[in-house]
Amino acid sequence: MAWDSWQVCALASAFFAGLTAILAKVGVQGVDSNLATAIRTVVIVVFAWGIVAAQGSYRLLPELEGRTWIFLALSGLATGASWLFYFHALKLGPASRVAPLDKLSVPFAVVLAALLLREALTWKVALGVALIVGGALLLL
Repeated sequence: MAWDSWQVCALASAFFAGLTAILAKVGVQGVDSNLATAIRTVVIVVFAWGIVAAQGSYRLLPELEGRTWIFLALSGLATGASWLFYFHALKLGPASRVAPLDKLSVPFAVVLAALLLREALTWKVALGVALIVGGALLLL
């Protein structure tokens, strides 16, 4: 099934991220970008907890370790900062330029994964990162 494939899920994530840029660009017009981010965040919280409730995953909360809580909280803070900057960028600039620059998160993630997680940085990965950076800069 598609849910068991990280590749399919990653492509679905990319599609919805692209859709997010368009929907957010329209939604942020005439409103403070931080307020728009807060509204979006509430929707995401309700949506995510709805899925957790439907699946019964909330029962696993007591099993989570302190380290897990810390890193998920830090990830949440990083996500919040990303969203605040992203919505502000969309308010100021065209979605067709903001979205490609936002995708420079991929090279950042690859480099950080190599440095912090000791993931392999092969020549193919390095070439892919270089192409992403080049593409993003070209779209400016």
